[in-house]
Amino acid sequence: MVSNQLQVLIVDDDRQMARTLVDILEVNGYRAQEAHSGDEALQMMRKNPFGCVLTDIRMPEMNGVELYRMIKAEQPDLPVVLMTAYTTDNMVGEGIEEGAVTCLTKPLDINMLLNFLSSLRMERTIIIVDDDPRFSETLGDILRARHFKVFETGDPHELLDVLVPEGYHVVLLDMKLKNTNGLEVLKQIRKRSSSLPVILVTGFGDEMGSVVKEAMKFNAYTCLYKPLKHEELFQKLTDIHIQELRRTLSAPVEM
Repeated sequence: MVSNQLQVLIVDDDRQMARTLVDILEVNGYRAQEAHSGDEALQMMRKNPFGCVLTDIRMPEMNGVELYRMIKAEQPDLPVVLMTAYTTDNMVGEGIEEGAVTCLTKPLDINMLLNFLSSLRMERTIIIVDDDPRFSETLGDILRARHFKVFETGDPHELLDVLVPEGYHVVLLDMKLKNTNGLEVLKQIRKRSSSLPVILVTGFGDEMGSVVKEAMKFNAYTCLYKPLKHEELFQKLTDIHIQELRRTLSAPVEM
């Protein structure tokens, strides 16, 4: 069995399909439960901490996209994967556009699904680079309360030391540091990784405007302005997470 078990909710009105998926996941070291309607799924989610939901799209009363909307309203960080046997289903585009991770076509590619679920076990680490210790500590506490692992530093050299290719990382990079600016740090990050998500942060919008504009050319994800609006930050982190999960599903499966 695999440690750090991920709990998955399978939602499908086809009871045999749901039971088969539950059995496959449990054999592969996951905890899995099944629900056969949207209402049943929502009731179970309010009682259990699921790490992922796989839901069929075509279900009576509440379809999978409607269920996704309800889940997003209550648990916006929870990854939801749609499933369908109808490749031309118009609801697929709706669900993806609104933030579902992807839609898998039945019969499912089990190896791809297992590879995806394995990626959900990767620890989500936020690296805060800011020389204001009070800002870093306060933001770090808020992020930890949302189940992120947080590393705080005011020294860009420490940042470069902790960057590793494995795992899920996002860098929150202040644009005005004591001995350098965020643009120079971003250039160093890009020498290590061309795709690592970097969110710029600044309290000096007017002063740093041209530097921020230049930093965006180095594939910074976005720039947020102090005082931070936490819900805006969480939405950006969720968007980044969905992009990372979609890349996992499009990557070649390791056999």
